[in-house]
Amino acid sequence: MSEDDELGEREPVTDGGETPASEDPNEDEQYHLEVSAGEVADSVLLPGNPERVEKITDGWDASETVAEHREYRTATGTHDGTPISVTSTGIGSPSAAIAVEELARVGVDTLLRVGSCGAIREEASVGDLVISAGAVRQEGTSDEYVREDYPASADDRVVGALVTAAERLDYDYHVGITASTDSFYAGQGRPGFRGFEAAGADEIVENLREANVLNFEMEAAAILTLANLYGLRAGAVCTVYANRVTGEFRTEGERKAAKVASEAVSILAEMDAAADAAGVDRWHPGLGLGE
Repeated sequence: MSEDDELGEREPVTDGGETPASEDPNEDEQYHLEVSAGEVADSVLLPGNPERVEKITDGWDASETVAEHREYRTATGTHDGTPISVTSTGIGSPSAAIAVEELARVGVDTLLRVGSCGAIREEASVGDLVISAGAVRQEGTSDEYVREDYPASADDRVVGALVTAAERLDYDYHVGITASTDSFYAGQGRPGFRGFEAAGADEIVENLREANVLNFEMEAAAILTLANLYGLRAGAVCTVYANRVTGEFRTEGERKAAKVASEAVSILAEMDAAADAAGVDRWHPGLGLGE
């Protein structure tokens, strides 16, 4: 046994580059998602609940489950002939960020958060959709990536595609700012166990309402922030399950966000085709949808 072996100071094993393999075990199959390049489409929908994956793919032409590990379930198929995938992320920004990281590593370029939310404005009724133009970074995951004043903004093409999809499907929708939190209870102004109230919890909803924020959810800010950092397209659409102002709560319209997001992926494909036909790098409204 060498002296280095005794002291535990062996040279780190690397993946052939500068980074030790133990620090980035993602060269082929992704560590958490268990997907590899070629198994997912360029555009991926991101619901939280793994049980929503099948509900989403029910509306596609065809699909196949390609991986399932922990909270992450991934299926790939086509919607109106457009390649599309879905990966569940579990609850919250930490696990959603892992999904973004590993999907980016296998070549994904477009990410659409699909979920449910609580509205904090009267006009966003239960069953309506909220399409996020951007998000308040009231979660901590994105803070570990970039300074706190960096914006969590949605890609304008994704927002446009989601709005177009909602119009085509004749769904009621609202476009605006979302607040993403790390806590379903204290972070969204709800009482905790035995009525516990976090400091300032009684002011959270009203302060955000005064800032014209539309809704609460728990993943969009991290997804949008990481997408911008990595040069990816991203957006979010959520069905309103609860209205914190009117007191309504119903799990109504569960499939609406999924249908809109799936249709938006097909619309984005039309946008990309129109940009390619025009010989430009980026789609703009003057190009139409290439129909």
